Amino acid sequence: MTDEDYMRLALEEARRAAELDEVPIGAVVVYEPIDPATRRPLAEPRVIARACNLRETTRDPAGHAEFLAMKQASAELDAWRLTGCTVYVTLEPCIMCAGLMHQARIDRCVFGAPDPKAGALGTLYRIHEDERLNHNFEVVSGVLGGECADTLRAFFARKRRK
Repeated sequence: MTDEDYMRLALEEARRAAELDEVPIGAVVVYEPIDPATRRPLAEPRVIARACNLRETTRDPAGHAEFLAMKQASAELDAWRLTGCTVYVTLEPCIMCAGLMHQARIDRCVFGAPDPKAGALGTLYRIHEDERLNHNFEVVSGVLGGECADTLRAFFARKRRK
């Protein structure tokens, strides 16, 4: 599967959030174990976690889609280190979620739409490449970005009409 394929799964989660009247943000965590010596894959990549935004439903400030997906991934792997994982999320992560990605030692984050108000992986901050931190990770932005942004715009347009 490609980055676009995994982002489509994240968009499914975003649509699920909208059905719950949550801000439509979705996330998927893909695990691909790599041999540290050869840097070759040890197994096929597989989705190990999926989540949508649940802040309103759970009344939890940490109820962001990628935060919840990373917690699920950690439980699935029975480890706090998410080495070998890529987090796919429809909106650029905030400082909290980018910080969790750093702490969890993810390999990559792929996001759809940039977040001009809170984006911490390139728009306002660059947590993923801050040399002062002990872990850096790759970021790919704009994957299905138009569709991700349209999902958010449509949700908020509906909210304003109500």
